[in-house]
Amino acid sequence: MQAPSEPTASESNRAVQRALEPSASAGLKASVVTQMQRVDGLLGPILCFLATCLRYLAPERSPQGPPRSIVFIKLSEQGATVLAGAALREAVRRAGREQVYFVTFTGNREILDLMDVIPRENVIELASGSVLAFLRGVLQLILHFRRLRPQAAIDLDFFTRASALLTWATGAPRRVGLHAYFGEGPYRGDLLTHRCRYNPHWHTAKFFLALVRALDQAPEDFPTWPVVGDDEGALRPPRPRLPEAARRSAEELILSRFGLSAIPVVVLLNANCSDLMPLRKWVPERYVELAHLLLERHPELYILFTGGPSEAEETNALAARIPSPRCASIAGRTTLTELLAVYDLAAVLVTNDSGPVHFASLTHIKTVALFGPETPALFGPIGDGAVALTASLACSPCVSAQNSRQSKCRENRCMSAISVQSVYAAVAARLPVPEAAPSRS
Repeated sequence: MQAPSEPTASESNRAVQRALEPSASAGLKASVVTQMQRVDGLLGPILCFLATCLRYLAPERSPQGPPRSIVFIKLSEQGATVLAGAALREAVRRAGREQVYFVTFTGNREILDLMDVIPRENVIELASGSVLAFLRGVLQLILHFRRLRPQAAIDLDFFTRASALLTWATGAPRRVGLHAYFGEGPYRGDLLTHRCRYNPHWHTAKFFLALVRALDQAPEDFPTWPVVGDDEGALRPPRPRLPEAARRSAEELILSRFGLSAIPVVVLLNANCSDLMPLRKWVPERYVELAHLLLERHPELYILFTGGPSEAEETNALAARIPSPRCASIAGRTTLTELLAVYDLAAVLVTNDSGPVHFASLTHIKTVALFGPETPALFGPIGDGAVALTASLACSPCVSAQNSRQSKCRENRCMSAISVQSVYAAVAARLPVPEAAPSRS
């Protein structure tokens, strides 16, 4: 099989533009997210200001002794929730497993159940299907907080007003989170007792852990925050015990897709066709080129394209462009639990900066993660055998927590500059099978 030739500059530019166009399948989800962002951007500052006024009018009780109950607020991003594993373990060490709680959107709880650091009943869901459902859920949540009366609340979201308001609404006497002292982030009022300054040079897993340790410090001492970070080994998320049913389902899915009786060496390609942040995408055509190259140089290798239900149509179309019985797609065919079981059975995952980078760290798979608009220094994979590739352009990274992940860029050359050959080399270095010798004509 012959790998396709490198595209011309004009072809690459057209491919990049197509990649940056939001897919129709992601439209509904994107519209809900956009509505939530608009509410946060338009009403958030006003509500934060009013809540700050209320905070100063109503005296707050002074905490006594170490907190015996801790609640985390992390509404979105299941991948980033994985990075909170070390922070959750530290909270459990301090308050006990039964006294640690986590507030998140309904669609994001599955990863917490899999990690199993806190009891399932301590995961508090907040509806996110619409703005009205969210507001109704907030009212119910406030009533729940009044019964729960947590002694500490930790905001793990990056400068969102909703999470700051919810952290204040817990009524906890200790409230930890990010504060924009000199405009290093969006305005969120003055609702926290432990006002931490964002550190854009620490990995997110290390920073989340530091937020828990901020509880040891007096509120008046901030922004001075003398916490030393742990090494990467202490930050690795827990390795969950996947249900046997999920493992059997994953095995049957792989074997049925290839018509085999034993699990082969598999490389997973996550093209992320419905990414709500299109700037993070690697051009989909590059995945096709990479698949051709891997199949040609590794005759024992099989390739599976992965993706969620909203990505299935486009992902299946990509896989169909590779006329080989050793390539197939399982996009939309697995639950998150079954997908982790697939990861455990595969050898290498190739994905852009997205949730699968961190889901993979819960399994034995080796990961090749592609970064452009954001930096792997903050969100890179922390599992064994993982590597992050980035073109390191002068304009990259261009999005961060301090600019609400906004960018004027519409070309993402930082991603298109990552070559197929460089990704292939990273994958080949992690495969348990060697590259075959080139055939002689």
